[in-house]
Amino acid sequence: MQSKTLILVLLAMLLLVPAVHAEDALDWTTRGLAALDAGKYADALTCFNNALALEKNFTSALSGKAVALNALGDYPGALDAANQALATRALDKNGLSAKALALFNLQRYEEAVVAYDDLYAVQINNPDACYKQAYAYQMLNQSENAVVAYRKCTVIDPVNMQLWNNLGLSYMNLGQYEDALSAFDRATSITTKNATVWNNKGKALASLGRPGDATECFSRALGIDPGFTEALNNRESMRGKFQTFNYSETATVTPTMSRLGTYYTTAPVPTMTTVAPAAEETTRHAPVTTTATVEKKTTYAPLSPLTALGALAVIAGFTVIVRNRKE
Repeated sequence: MQSKTLILVLLAMLLLVPAVHAEDALDWTTRGLAALDAGKYADALTCFNNALALEKNFTSALSGKAVALNALGDYPGALDAANQALATRALDKNGLSAKALALFNLQRYEEAVVAYDDLYAVQINNPDACYKQAYAYQMLNQSENAVVAYRKCTVIDPVNMQLWNNLGLSYMNLGQYEDALSAFDRATSITTKNATVWNNKGKALASLGRPGDATECFSRALGIDPGFTEALNNRESMRGKFQTFNYSETATVTPTMSRLGTYYTTAPVPTMTTVAPAAEETTRHAPVTTTATVEKKTTYAPLSPLTALGALAVIAGFTVIVRNRKE
């Protein structure tokens, strides 16, 4: 009777053994990637932090954290995480992309153009990266480099009106008005309903000594946006003068309203489309302090010390029963 009681006590102890959590850095990173895909950037950040608490140099978690921080507007934090990822794997595509984006958003344009060159070593034909690098050149008033970059962009994305518009502006800064007019022609062939493009085309025509055609373009701009002050002033400057329009502007970010909404005379800061990093296996490191957690999954580790102890207790109980029966 005592043996049976002992066995029941041992079985009860086994039932009370707590579940052993089996999450590791890869598991948390996988959850983080899923949260990134769903646009849940705060949840993704929590998952990546939990992965890094278990393994501080887990590259995919670091680059995923950089992506999440960029999306959340923490560009210094994103840059730091991206640099840590690249310290563990120099050619990590997502780390390079996140670093370039963070520098761009911090308006550190000289560093950004270099970072995008580094990204092109592992990823080509990325229209968003191409556009941002071209814009960075434009903000640095490096118009020749901007022209090269924008031309590359138009090959990748030939129906993007904004790229053609910005290419035209870069040509204007170089005094290459015929090339500028060709670029604006392409922009207006893509859409005829943007006031800024018509105004820019008018400036190119005026600079080429074609005031009649320029006046028509300024009028087209005002037909779309009657309150477009610059287009109105440009049209007034053409009336009865028929003189060459002198273009001496440089790239600025000045919003102009049209019936399609705000459109910038140069490229506005675009939204980065990110590709969630791929999870990986790396060498395991000693755990560090854990961060805030999301809901844990619970599994049982078959070789845990508590499970082994319970098994030994059961065996001992059966041994007692067998011995008692023999006696």
